[in-house]
Amino acid sequence: MATEDVPDLPQWRSLGRDIAVAGQRIFCIDSAPGDQARPALLLLHGFPTASWDFARLWPQLGAQFRVITLDLLGFGFSGKPRAHDYSIVGQADIAEAIVAASGVERHHVLAHDYGDSVAQELLARDNARAQHRIDSVCFLNGGLFPETHRPRLIQRLLCSPLGPLVGAMTSRRTFRRSMTAIFGPSTQPGAGDLDAFWTLLVRDGGRRIMHRLIRYLPERVRQRERWVGALSAARCPLALIDGNADPVSGTHMVARWREMVGTGYVAELAGIGHYPHVEAPQQVLAHYRAFLAGNPGV
Repeated sequence: MATEDVPDLPQWRSLGRDIAVAGQRIFCIDSAPGDQARPALLLLHGFPTASWDFARLWPQLGAQFRVITLDLLGFGFSGKPRAHDYSIVGQADIAEAIVAASGVERHHVLAHDYGDSVAQELLARDNARAQHRIDSVCFLNGGLFPETHRPRLIQRLLCSPLGPLVGAMTSRRTFRRSMTAIFGPSTQPGAGDLDAFWTLLVRDGGRRIMHRLIRYLPERVRQRERWVGALSAARCPLALIDGNADPVSGTHMVARWREMVGTGYVAELAGIGHYPHVEAPQQVLAHYRAFLAGNPGV
């Protein structure tokens, strides 16, 4: 993919719009508004970044799908209310509202990290419906199983009573160090990527709500039976594309997937870290297409 085809952060902002969902401002992008002919694909991003993480996949996914994505509440270009009780369940409500507003009835899901948990909640809801709306779910690196998730020091500190102070005092330097530590040794983010990630984080006082957003970690523990059970009970095809050099959810998480889920398309990307769609987008695209090709009915 040519570099000039990948939207930079200002271009990404220009692709989307802000809409009101349950009284909150949500930034979202729809690659083909009103197009009901192409299959729809919902992209769900991770913590602490935003939907721009998928920029390297956007041109090629958009050639095949009507792609819908959003900055979840508290992230990126979306609103960041200071006193909000952020939850994965609430984020799933927002994602469903965005899909409903687009007029899409059925869709695929591609999710990463924090977005994995949102996707698990969406899958649990879909499993309970008489007529399902989710045609497939593909997970990238994330804490699908709380017992295998290995949080970084900054995450543990944000979860502690020191969380508000830690978030407010997070500097560009400490953020850069935390991010580079979870990328693969040969696929480190460039200065431009790190600047964009930082810009999205600090926009509208984002550092001051990090301790609220991080509450998804204990929420994963509380919701484990529901969210892990959603994988086992899924009625649609599932895939896992995972960077195996990720210290947070790498090879050890894939092993747990094979033990707990046992089915679905699984690809381990050698030497790739926590952000495979940023580090190795062409590998992710190739595996995602192979997954869909292996399930032609979806």
